[in-house]
Amino acid sequence: MRQDWDERAKKDAFYYIATWKEDWDPEQFFQSGEKDYQTFVEPVLAKLQFEPKGKTMLEIGCGVGRMTRSFAQRFGRVVALDVSAEMLRQGRDFHEQMGNIVWVLSNGTDLSMFKDDTFDFVFSYLVLHHLPTKELTLNYIREMLRVLKNGGIFLFQFNSRRQPTMNWKGRLVWGVIDRLREPILGICLKGASYKLASLLRLDPLTAGRTWRGAVVDVREVLETVWASGGAVMSVTGWGTQFTWCCGWKALF
Repeated sequence: MRQDWDERAKKDAFYYIATWKEDWDPEQFFQSGEKDYQTFVEPVLAKLQFEPKGKTMLEIGCGVGRMTRSFAQRFGRVVALDVSAEMLRQGRDFHEQMGNIVWVLSNGTDLSMFKDDTFDFVFSYLVLHHLPTKELTLNYIREMLRVLKNGGIFLFQFNSRRQPTMNWKGRLVWGVIDRLREPILGICLKGASYKLASLLRLDPLTAGRTWRGAVVDVREVLETVWASGGAVMSVTGWGTQFTWCCGWKALF
């Protein structure tokens, strides 16, 4: 995951974080993060009567800080976590004047670098749906609840869409390109994957399991949250690529 996301960040971090636009400039890019904060985060915090001022939060998959800036303007301390060292390097450069952001390199598997009951708020958007396996996604959800303080809030997005988004030809082509990125009998054919994608005028950096991650059933997510001590306030976008789950860690 680190190698793939470092490569994407070096080519065009803005685009691979927010692919709905190809020619981002910094002002537009970070403004889009502010818009998403107001659309997705602010209503949830307001409904739960959560005041971010002075609180500590964790953003899982911060990239170069598209939304991190918005969090830092409201929270007392923001821990920005990402698996890509290159994303974090660029994020630090863009936000060098903001002293309440801590940039942390993820190990890509869990949140073991943080103690239990550390954060008031944990957030993740456009990240979990890139994780290559369902088990990894569910483990991150367990970890979110572990590092939350009792009564702390969680809000995360994942992919629960079972229906394919491409026709059979697209699935076949991308299936071959994706498979070539994985070792076959111990032989790495990643170069062949790049060449085939380029030959077909496709972007080789949008191939592989670190881009088209695992689909996770909403019921499994709910069971994981409940088993980890969480209480769910709502799930929206059930059965879509943009499924949101929010709630809090129950008080014991």
